[in-house]
Amino acid sequence: MKTVASVSRTAVALLLSAGLMVPAVADEPTAAPSRTTVSWTDPAEFAEVRDSHGRGLTKAEDWLASLKKHVERRADRVLPAGQQLEVVITDVKLAGQFEPWRGPQFDDVRIVKDIYPPRIELRFVLKSADGSVIEQGDRKLRDLGFLTRSIANTSDPLRYEKRLLDDWINRDFVKGKV
Repeated sequence: MKTVASVSRTAVALLLSAGLMVPAVADEPTAAPSRTTVSWTDPAEFAEVRDSHGRGLTKAEDWLASLKKHVERRADRVLPAGQQLEVVITDVKLAGQFEPWRGPQFDDVRIVKDIYPPRIELRFVLKSADGSVIEQGDRKLRDLGFLTRSIANTSDPLRYEKRLLDDWINRDFVKGKV
């Protein structure tokens, strides 16, 4: 009896030998490296981790990696050529809150209300092509009206935090500002 894995290997081997499937080439061009680097301090110290008391379905590193990727993509689009941005996320509180007093059936349910806005604190350094510092600082990002604004991707669990970061990038780094 053949297994699915052995059938798949056989099919791939036949396609390769017939020239119908080309193996990936190791020296294919890769995407240009990001001009934005994002890191974070210890997530265990973040308000989100402290206040959730082990609730939630994902680890902090998972949603931080998603925020990192988002900031890198967005900042790279708006930064002038040659500039580099270094961001260190120092605290995060995701939109919404767990409300354990609602009962055990709500243990892993994040209640999103306007009294639980997203908050992100960060440090940044913007450098020119020669490495000199153009601007640096700390930011405490808040969006108290996060539920009153329309949003494009309503299925993204980090939509409010990503919009908060987009607002910061647009406010501080859009061409003509720096």
